[in-house]
Amino acid sequence: MSAFAPARVIFEREALEYPLGRSLYERFSAEGFKVEFTGSHNRVGTIPGKTPREAYAEAKKTLVFGVRRTLDFQTCKPSAHYQLPLTTSCPGKCEYCYLMTSLPARPYVRAYVNIEEILSRTRQYIDQRKPQITLFEGSATSDPVPVERYTRALADTIRFFGGQEYGRFRFVTKFTDLDTLLDVEHNGRTTIRFSVNIPEIIRAHEHGTPSLAKRLEAAGKVARAGYPVGFMVAPIILDGDPRGIAVYQELLEEIRSRINGLDNLSFEFITHRFTARAEKRIREIFPRTRLPMLGENRRFKFGQFGYGKYVYTPELMEAAKKALISKTKALFPESKIEYFV
Repeated sequence: MSAFAPARVIFEREALEYPLGRSLYERFSAEGFKVEFTGSHNRVGTIPGKTPREAYAEAKKTLVFGVRRTLDFQTCKPSAHYQLPLTTSCPGKCEYCYLMTSLPARPYVRAYVNIEEILSRTRQYIDQRKPQITLFEGSATSDPVPVERYTRALADTIRFFGGQEYGRFRFVTKFTDLDTLLDVEHNGRTTIRFSVNIPEIIRAHEHGTPSLAKRLEAAGKVARAGYPVGFMVAPIILDGDPRGIAVYQELLEEIRSRINGLDNLSFEFITHRFTARAEKRIREIFPRTRLPMLGENRRFKFGQFGYGKYVYTPELMEAAKKALISKTKALFPESKIEYFV
């Protein structure tokens, strides 16, 4: 698939006061884009769409540049100590995106132009925890890779962490436009992870994203560039294929065959779960979805913040955890399993 090219570009007026914002404005203007302006990147009211489905689709083609004013970073368990906010949302249209209910009805793609201020705040967080290592997650509210061709924010961030003895950076992506990061001096302090799933699930539910084969090809490239590499197997869907857990064991075998010779990998496993609110939203946007959200393998579980979600039964979760962790250890004996949820 081709790199992300927005249908419309919107600038927060204050963004033009920053060198990156000004250069981006000049670039898009020179390329013939009809550039729009907004008073705040948090309130963009010009995106078309009469129905939830239309509004969602148009938002995914909209790129907004703004200034990140909130520089107090959110915590980010179990992935890292803190979120590192470079972007919000992404052009991918994954039916089960965990941001489905936390982003607005029009989840436009947002990128921040005050990278130096964000990294300055990052350094403060690192200094506060010395001599402990502080870990930052770059994908808590987005996939930052699709807009990298415009902002180079990931390259700047990776270079920054390359000089931080007590700081580490990690982000996860489904996209493959990573060639501009291969020569960045990272010093092994940035981990690039790839969100993967079986090909059938990617084709059915991860609209507008590269294939599994393309993701594994990109993983090989960044590994050869010396980056620590990880795989997030998510979401693990255990009730949509009669082969059940076995299809994810086969996925691990596919990773092994494509990434042969690399053992120092990390793995994260996340089973499919959803809230009633998310299900309603998914069915509004994707009325023909075949995403399995009902069945005898589900149970309702209250969360720590008072709302509940539908998860797999304890018996099925335990069986999947045992099988996939065992398979991972057999195929990747030097790997680190971060968590299974």
